Amino acid sequence: MNILLLGATGSTGRHVLDFALTSGDNVTALARRPEALDDLKGRVTVIAGDATSPGDLAGAMRGQDAVIAALGRRKSLRADDLFTRAAKAVVHAAGQTGVTRLVWMSSFGVGDTIRDASLAQRILYRTLLRGLYRNKEASERIIRESGLDWTIVYPTALTDGPATGNYRAADRIRMKGYPRISRADVADFLLKAARDDAWIRRHAVITG
Repeated sequence: MNILLLGATGSTGRHVLDFALTSGDNVTALARRPEALDDLKGRVTVIAGDATSPGDLAGAMRGQDAVIAALGRRKSLRADDLFTRAAKAVVHAAGQTGVTRLVWMSSFGVGDTIRDASLAQRILYRTLLRGLYRNKEASERIIRESGLDWTIVYPTALTDGPATGNYRAADRIRMKGYPRISRADVADFLLKAARDDAWIRRHAVITG
């Protein structure tokens, strides 16, 4: 596939990038810090730009089969409207380029997924992560109303462990305690979802 990857320099995005290259995909990465991908020169098309800029996105999106967005705020608890701005930009660029397939990484606990959260998860989501999750939920409304062939992915707490291939993915999963999943396993699912029409216009909860 020809894949446009957003968030390629982040921890999860880098796993997506590495797995996609191993699978033989042609990857274009739109990055504000293209120098962070210098080790992949000649293997990845790196475009300097911002995922919240419709113009930057349209330029990078032309000729792609799918867009995978693994955007995050790293350790910050403030959204700074990143997700809503990126969602608006992606939808606008998709309208200009005709690219319709979008896989968008969110977080478990956003929107209706909180109904299946454990008590420990609910406390965290409604306190420390409240503002961040509110912006993610707003971005997803934009995506769902766009007419794109979207998949929204809701991983539980992320770890830096290795890929195991041993994880669950479903429309709903009732949680106990504080389950986790490795970023590498999330990346594996993001790529699989981009290839699988069965996930179009559905959301997927994933956990280890």
